[in-house]
Amino acid sequence: MASTIQEQAKANNAPVFRVQGLVKSYRVGELDIHALNGVDLELHAGELAVLLGASGSGKSTLLNILGGLDVPTRGRVFYRDHELTASDDAGLTRYRRDHVGFVFQFYNLIPSLTARENVAIVTEIARDPMTPEAALAMVGLEQRLDHFPAQMSGGEQQRVAIARAIAKNPAVLLCDEPTGALDSKTGIVVLQALERVNRELGTTTAVITHNAVIARMAHRTIRISDGRIAGVDINDSPRDPTELSW
Repeated sequence: MASTIQEQAKANNAPVFRVQGLVKSYRVGELDIHALNGVDLELHAGELAVLLGASGSGKSTLLNILGGLDVPTRGRVFYRDHELTASDDAGLTRYRRDHVGFVFQFYNLIPSLTARENVAIVTEIARDPMTPEAALAMVGLEQRLDHFPAQMSGGEQQRVAIARAIAKNPAVLLCDEPTGALDSKTGIVVLQALERVNRELGTTTAVITHNAVIARMAHRTIRISDGRIAGVDINDSPRDPTELSW
């Protein structure tokens, strides 16, 4: 059943995101910094895409705009048939709450709450959530429900963060350097959790990273350089995360 969910999502091949002519500029003193310089992009239902680029290439800016955390200077972004770039602040808040899960490099867990309680913060406000227990089981932490962040390793804390992100059953999971603070062995465990969510739930998953090895597990790799799409590579045989090392 799990693989069927993902296969049906891919068969639809409908763009979840369409990005057209995206530009993002910042004014720093007397300088104009161009983080994005005319990006055109589609992300499709059920895929696991890696956005690969060096630090400063614009990949985090792009992810933040896709997630409704930032707005572009110019260009248009569509989530399915809804134009995000035409939304006001309240509309973007609803979009983030109802459709998007975020995973960042740093875990942002509340130290005084257990793993279960950290996840419950999201499930209490979501429209159609999983239980915290189900979300934590999805990332292999069913035995750590009542542990506090200080009692868990970095990799376990990141998996709690993933469980929190997926607990509201988002259509999209956006991950910004999710293994950036972890060693290779621990990072691979985190990637296994992301791959399982994509495969079993059919969640469209975008992972941004500077680590080219991670691209081997993706269905597509979108290479970003100097605020532009430098190329797109299709991977017909994504590798299992356990086969990766760096």
